[in-house]
Amino acid sequence: MPTDPTGTYLTLDDGRPAVRFSRTYGHPAYRVWQFVTDPGELAHWFPSHVEIELRSGGTIRFTGDANMPESTGRVLAVDAPRHLSFAWGGDELRFDLEAVTGDRTRLTLTDVLESPDTAARNAAGWEVCLAALDARADGGTGGTGPWKTYYRAYVEAGFPHGAPVPGQHT
Repeated sequence: MPTDPTGTYLTLDDGRPAVRFSRTYGHPAYRVWQFVTDPGELAHWFPSHVEIELRSGGTIRFTGDANMPESTGRVLAVDAPRHLSFAWGGDELRFDLEAVTGDRTRLTLTDVLESPDTAARNAAGWEVCLAALDARADGGTGGTGPWKTYYRAYVEAGFPHGAPVPGQHT
């Protein structure tokens, strides 16, 4: 399993820090939309169990992560099947879908960070999650992945770091 970082650290136009990932899947947009909005599909790759009211202003509930407390967020925007964004803790997650050639769809995940020092930690976590999504999109199942290896790679790449890691003691 490759462990080269695929995320990018950036500062958005409004000054907020973010990490961004892009993947292209051999599925039409409606299918990729299911991967990022259907709780049954999210269960295969997203770090928490999700219950979502799929409308702007809707509630999104996160449960079942042994390292994180249950929480509730808010759906910020929905434009099916092109865009979903929601608040999760202090972060904002954005999922953008774009049709490319044939029945292929590019998914861009942007995690707008509450604090820059979470960049390496969150990027490593998204690598693991996206590997599981990649496997799901290819018809398989994903494993947990080498989070610590990704984390070290992101730190070495110069991503801001230092935030506590839930479930791990230093």
